[in-house]
Amino acid sequence: MDRNQQDDFLIFAEDEQENIAGAGYVKERWKVIIVDDETEVHNVTRMVLSDFEFDGKSLEFISAYNETEALQVIKDNPDTAIILLDVVMDQDDSGLRIVKYIREQLKYHWVRIILRTGQPGQAPEKIVITNYDINDYKEKTELTSQKLFTTIMSALRSFRDIMVIENNKIGLEKIINSSADLFELKSMRKFASGVLTQLTSIMNLNKNALHCNSYAVSKGQEAIYILAATGDYCPDENVRVEEVVPEHVLRSIENTFREKKGDFFDDHFTWYFESKTGSENVIYFEGSVKLNEWNRYLIEIYCSNVSVAFENIYLNEEVENTQKEIIFTLGEIAETRSKETGYHVKRVAEYSKLLALKYGMPEEEAEIVRLASSMHDVGKVAVPDAILNKPGKLTSEEFETIKNHTIHGYAMLNHSNREIIKTAAIIAHQHHEKFNGQGYPNGLSGENIHIYGRIAALADVFDALGSERVYKKAWPLEEILDYFRQESGQHFDPRLVSIFFDNLPGILKIRDQYTDAANYQSEPEALT
Repeated sequence: MDRNQQDDFLIFAEDEQENIAGAGYVKERWKVIIVDDETEVHNVTRMVLSDFEFDGKSLEFISAYNETEALQVIKDNPDTAIILLDVVMDQDDSGLRIVKYIREQLKYHWVRIILRTGQPGQAPEKIVITNYDINDYKEKTELTSQKLFTTIMSALRSFRDIMVIENNKIGLEKIINSSADLFELKSMRKFASGVLTQLTSIMNLNKNALHCNSYAVSKGQEAIYILAATGDYCPDENVRVEEVVPEHVLRSIENTFREKKGDFFDDHFTWYFESKTGSENVIYFEGSVKLNEWNRYLIEIYCSNVSVAFENIYLNEEVENTQKEIIFTLGEIAETRSKETGYHVKRVAEYSKLLALKYGMPEEEAEIVRLASSMHDVGKVAVPDAILNKPGKLTSEEFETIKNHTIHGYAMLNHSNREIIKTAAIIAHQHHEKFNGQGYPNGLSGENIHIYGRIAALADVFDALGSERVYKKAWPLEEILDYFRQESGQHFDPRLVSIFFDNLPGILKIRDQYTDAANYQSEPEALT
């Protein structure tokens, strides 16, 4: 650009309207990239637009002085609103090459590109507008301060509206996708945590959005408890809400429960859910900006889907809890027939879960093992009482009859497709197999015995040796531990024996929690 053209360009500064000095700092700003090989162009553009503000946000200027710089700066700032682009720089068509890079390679279709040229003969307006995806074309000589202001204002309005449409589309897509994901979650706590995470994602579409605090809480009989939380106040689950949340949050949550409906406020919103079984929950979401009408619409759609999912979770939990009760009842029926305590079932179940977790099983699988192991002796319902409760030594024929309880248990359970029942069938069938192949009913050895069977075998024997039965007294703890050391690699999986001893305090804690006072001898010194 020659000196006369530069002077013409500088003229627009004279039309500048009254400067608004001392304007307050606005954290969020519109990014404007200035691409020009003339330093004066950068300086004057910044000066003229220094007090510009649109929708409560000022401008953030980023400069590039040649084609190479421009390519990198534009790539590094995908959230740019406007690019003021010179045509002639390193080469006569540098600006036009940058346009093609932006649209075709980076695929930044939303940024507004304003082509500014001091040499219109090099890039005639009609040809450029027709062949290149730009949004405005200005000769530098025509850009007074007022026209530049108008051009920027018009471009920002266009960019804002495009981004609103884009964000609305993303928001709806997230609602559709997240709603489908939520229906896959079966745990109430995982579900509540998922809701908070997805609400944050839906509402904070801009990467510069401030952090949000949110809570999912459930109303118990005596208090309100945290199901899940995010943000600055992120307490452990299942604690009382009044112990951890700020006073203003507590008041809002309590009011929502009291009024049985949520509401929108300047800086937060609440949503109320009540299941058909009477369970009450509240979502509290505290954001950084005031929610507009579209934000509220997205929240209402999402929370309507969440309400259905909440209901499904509660119904699923009700069914699962009923199934668990039935499973434990079946196990206890078998133990009751043999005049053994129902706590044997509970202890074996808890030992099994602890061993499964320490073995490396995920929580969900370990919980299935816990439930299924309670039915390890369910086949005893097919054994005659006279044999089952005989106080003296069994004959060989009677012992064969007892051994068949593993086969009977498997036959009862192996027709189900339910994961818990399939696991129970394995445990019922294999919990008397021995690692050395000397067990029954099939003489399996080593890892040919399913890990579920190996775990249940150790848990069952530990509890049986420490319990008084009609045919024996309870063993002292130290004798049981000596037996386990001897039987490592013989009766029991040696890896599980190591896990057992490494976690002996936890094992004994379970034993003492579900103890039968007459059955156990206290051996605290065995821990040392």
